[in-house]
Amino acid sequence: MERKLIDEKLENTDSSSELIKQSADEISHLAIDIGGSLIKIVYFSTNSKCSTNDEAPTLPKERQEVPNGDLNHHILSGGLHFVKFETSKIEDCINFLSSKKLQQCGAQCHHSHAVDKIKIKATGGGAFKFADLFKEKLGITLDKVEEMESLVAGANFLLKAVNHEAYTYIGGRKEYVQIDKNDLYPYLLVNIGSGVSMIKVDGDEKFQRVSGTSVGGGTFWGLGKLLTKCKSFDELLELSHQGNNRVIDMLVGDIYGGMDYAKIGLASTAIASSFGKPVSENRELEDYKPEDIARSLLRMISNNIGQIAYLNALRFGLKRIILGGFFIRDHAYTMDTISVAVDFWSKGEAKAMFLRHEGFLGALGAFMNYKDGNADLMPLQLVEQTPKSSSCIVDRIHNSTRVHENESGALDCRLRVSSSFKIYDEVKRC
Repeated sequence: MERKLIDEKLENTDSSSELIKQSADEISHLAIDIGGSLIKIVYFSTNSKCSTNDEAPTLPKERQEVPNGDLNHHILSGGLHFVKFETSKIEDCINFLSSKKLQQCGAQCHHSHAVDKIKIKATGGGAFKFADLFKEKLGITLDKVEEMESLVAGANFLLKAVNHEAYTYIGGRKEYVQIDKNDLYPYLLVNIGSGVSMIKVDGDEKFQRVSGTSVGGGTFWGLGKLLTKCKSFDELLELSHQGNNRVIDMLVGDIYGGMDYAKIGLASTAIASSFGKPVSENRELEDYKPEDIARSLLRMISNNIGQIAYLNALRFGLKRIILGGFFIRDHAYTMDTISVAVDFWSKGEAKAMFLRHEGFLGALGAFMNYKDGNADLMPLQLVEQTPKSSSCIVDRIHNSTRVHENESGALDCRLRVSSSFKIYDEVKRC
């Protein structure tokens, strides 16, 4: 099944209001990753409804006690949902969160004091940059989680626990890769956000950032905005789909009279110089089609990322290259370009693998970090959602065997929490 994430982008006030109306009383736990270009949110929701008095809402019928006899904890059934916003439109994110006040407190906590204790896990540079804004507008404290740690934790969980998460893209076809969780490490995680980080992952909590490049998603969006006047990343990506990069790029054939440079293995269609053709043409920017510029820009950045990724994999003897971040967005041309680059430079020995939940690694990793810091909130744990093992509990969130995706694109899962955990909805004043 193709990816169908719950992508709740808020483009205007009307859609924001509708989203709030639909899900204001469903949220339980929430984490946020605030990057330079995008804000990503992961939240867990149940089917529980808000009560009409000052009592805590009733737990959903799916509640089950922990099978080891510990009556201080219970299980919530529900789903993980995924939301994104442009960081430049952070007010949309603020409006969204204002309808979903998350309260963690003990059994003696009173609603009148709730606002002083609202905390959500947050990662990314914006967790520092916008901390005061969240406090001022929402009364929420951003409990900061280290960014690289979050990325790795999120990637490890997805690769171990989610069916059909990783795939290759070769010759226009997706091929899902079933990874043995006992043979996952080591691998190279290439996270493509505004910039690119390359992380060598050796275990659940063993990793090292080994390289990176400043030429990433922010470069594509920034240059694209200047050169094409597009108003959004998605608009620029769609525009590139219509373009022809050969109008902009200087090819090997342009230099060798239409011939290959066979002696060194370069086809006539290989790019000799990205954006090189305008150098020899007496034309101005307005003489080129925006879609051709967008295509050339996307090709240049994707090729560069693919080559640098392989060189770092080669450096450490890694065969598995896994790409995350919101740059790719399931875009066929982007994936094809990166895959061809990795295949070319590795002579077919390495393959690029992509993730369906590519952009939410940091937010998911932060979500998994709800532990130890609050005596009333036990470590959040996803458990296998199957009829025969519905009460199976795992030690750590990323040790779950499999988590399933429902028809809406959310991940069905079950959550172990302390019995003293209560949820309050500030809007409905539960």
